[in-house]
Amino acid sequence: MIGIALRSLVFPGLDLHTRDRASLCRFWGKGARRVLDAGCGNGYFSWLAYRSGASVKGINYDTAQVRKARDLLLGYRRADPARLQFEVGNLYDLASDAGGYDEIICYEVLEHLVRDAEVVREFGRLLKPGGRLHLCCPNRLHPRHQAEKLDTTEGGGHVRPGYTEQEYRALLEPAGFSVELVVGIGARSLYLADAGLRAIRNSLGDFAALPFLPLAMPFVWFARMDPEIPFSLYCRAVNAGLARAT
Repeated sequence: MIGIALRSLVFPGLDLHTRDRASLCRFWGKGARRVLDAGCGNGYFSWLAYRSGASVKGINYDTAQVRKARDLLLGYRRADPARLQFEVGNLYDLASDAGGYDEIICYEVLEHLVRDAEVVREFGRLLKPGGRLHLCCPNRLHPRHQAEKLDTTEGGGHVRPGYTEQEYRALLEPAGFSVELVVGIGARSLYLADAGLRAIRNSLGDFAALPFLPLAMPFVWFARMDPEIPFSLYCRAVNAGLARAT
């Protein structure tokens, strides 16, 4: 019980970029609606959508992460299981989902998938006409991503260094989406603070890094959007009901 209470206290964890992405909630809908969190990780954004009034299904290929999300958010925090669900699933295998979603959230996932266009076409099928897709992926132009060694085997790393706004449009428009908004997040100050915290984690472990989290949080609270070279790019696109590529 102590372990899960501590996990709840520091949820979603020590990654400052994950915490910074919570600022993107302002671009989501509000109130009752159906949301798919595609590649939900530890369930953080599923939880935020649930708290905003949505009925949410989070899917993740990692069985352990799904179990932890259920234990923390359904068990410990007592979320309504009729409105928040977590399932083990692969984004290449969405054919059994009947869809009808008002929104799909897909944060920091597509850069791990070789067949990103295939997944985006499925998102178009799963969304209602006029439904919105919320993407957030690495900014291809950031030096950190340009220097990264890629993992084209889909072994867990990035298969591409991210996307530019033009690449988002080239990916989304053939699948029937109209891009409404592109916003950069992750200022240099936030990037440096996260890198420092990560160095402590890598050398001494998460428990040793935990006391430094309160010192790092102001870099999240005061991070501005659209810095000169953002770490990630957020894109909101509407399912425009256009003919989709096959």
